[in-house]
Parts: sequence; C-alpha cells; structure tokens
Amino acid sequence: MQSYDEVLKELKSGKYATVYFLQGDEPFFIDQITGYIEKNALDEAAKGFNQVIMYGKDIKMQDILNNARRYPMMSDRQVVIVKEAKDIQDFDKAESQNMFIEYLKNPLPSTILVLAYKYKSLDGRKAIAKSIDKLTVMVEAKKLYENQLPDWIKNHIKSIGYDINEKAVRMLVDNIGNNLERIHNEVSKMLINLKDKKTIDEHDIQEYIGISKDYNPFELQKALAVKDVFKANQIVNYFEANPKNNPIIPLIALLFSYYVKLLQVLELPDTSEKSIARDLKLNFFASKEYAIAAKNYPKARVIQIIHYLREADLRLKGVDGNMEDGQILRELIFKILH
Repeated sequence: MQSYDEVLKELKSGKYATVYFLQGDEPFFIDQITGYIEKNALDEAAKGFNQVIMYGKDIKMQDILNNARRYPMMSDRQVVIVKEAKDIQDFDKAESQNMFIEYLKNPLPSTILVLAYKYKSLDGRKAIAKSIDKLTVMVEAKKLYENQLPDWIKNHIKSIGYDINEKAVRMLVDNIGNNLERIHNEVSKMLINLKDKKTIDEHDIQEYIGISKDYNPFELQKALAVKDVFKANQIVNYFEANPKNNPIIPLIALLFSYYVKLLQVLELPDTSEKSIARDLKLNFFASKEYAIAAKNYPKARVIQIIHYLREADLRLKGVDGNMEDGQILRELIFKILH
C-alpha cells in the first residue's frame, strides 16, 4: 500500500507502474492520480490509438484484460483507465478475480492499467485484496479528519507555489469543510486573479471565493460560542439583508450539528482544547472554540438549544406559524443567547 503523496511524486518524476488500484472514500486523491496519468502518460499524438477509458458498469473483467493485453501502436506504451471500477459487472465473481490475479502476476510491461475503485474499499482479509496489494501500486484514499485539514490546505497550496495565512485557512476549513475537490477548485479559480501575489489572505478568500470574512455562518457560530451578543446580532442583520446569499435552513442545520457536537464535548471527562482535538478529531481552531463554548453552555442548556433549533427548522418549513425567515432566525438567536 502506498500513499497518495508517494504515488504522485513518482508519477511527476516520470516513473510509471504497470497497474494502479486506487480505492477509498476520498475521490479527490483518486481523481488526482487518475487525471495525472490520463493527461501525462502519453503525448497527445499517441492518445488517439493508445489510451482507452472504460466505465465499470459497462464492462466485465475480460473486457479490461483484453484491452490491457493489447500492444501499443506507434508508441512505447498504452494506457487503460477503468473509471467507476467498483461497478465492474463481474468483479465479485471468483472466476473474474482469478483472471485478474493471473494478469497481475505477469502484466504487459507496455500497458499502464488504472482501476479507480472510488467510494469503496476491498476487504483486506480476502485473497483478492491481498494479491492486489502485493502485485500493484495500491492506494487507500481516506477522507481527512477535520484536524488534518489545515495542514493539508497549506501543503496543497504550497505545492502549487503559493502560501496562505492562518485566517484564510480558517475561512476555507469553516466554510467548505473536507470537500477537497471544492477547495481545490475554488483555490484554482482564485489563483487566476492573484497575478504576482504569492500569499493568499482572508481578503482574497472574500473577494474571489465569496466567503465574507466577517459575516458568515461560522463567524455567527463563533459569536454564539463566546456569547458575543453584539456581533451575533450584526451577523443576523447582515443575513436578513442578504437572504439569497444566506439561506436560513442550511444555517439551522449547521448550528444543529454544532450544538450536537458541543453535547459530545460536554460528555468528555476533560474539556480542554487538547482533549477535544484528540478525542473528537477536530482541528485547532474548532477545538479552541468548543472549549470556550463548553464553559458558557451547561449540558441542560445545550439540550434546550437543540430543542429550539428543531422548533425553528419546523417553522422554516411552514409548520407551526407563519413568520418570516429573518424573524425566525432573530428569535432563535435571542433564545440561544438569553
């Protein structure tokens, strides 16, 4: 088993293996490796004859192996990429697995075969998984924990020649979460506008990605954590004045998740920042905020707030009353704070 970083480093150095098996629940890592091979393993002139893209739901194992055993035309190598490999029609059958293992024991040296087995992983105890791990470049693409995101963002941006300050990292983590594909896409669009600037800051995030550094759901969450009544009301006013950009139902869902997580924090024997970060796999920013909130909100109060959030959600959906969205939010925030 190799890591995403190791494999990408080898590819960028021009070192290609004969078979890649890319599995796991983080599609970004799988797409990045697959995309690099698809784009760079062959020059444009050779791709027409020597690059085959297949989709699992349309094929059987024999189709893959027939293509893998072809010799390249007017090129040193060919590339066969199987996308949605978890949907290969007969992959779970013993006969197909045995055929695949036999090919792996003696792969055609001129073929680069890539199986993108996204959103799923093989059972490591089974013979097919053990054989694939031994005979291919196998990558397990795992979702990042929240506490791993800040470092990943910094390293990812550094790898493309830029730096980013802590406030900008926090804004990306808080507003996008661990959707690595979206983070990558948003940063890529932003970099087009930076010109000669090499360090991304919170102003760039606000201007080019559209996340307000002062008035966003996570700043409201922070204001509630520290019981900053003035700041919370400023943000509510902003949301009420800009309803299209700040829909209330997703905000209620976010606050619901926040207070449910706070309830988990309050169940911990130790509610220090380090303990929260370790036990709940939260990043530094979040663990610090939860540690403060844990001092401001006793368990019984948090349970009551969760009830208020459910009540507000029902009202927003037209149950029990006919209030405007802004009024519902204003009343909710008042109840939380008072």
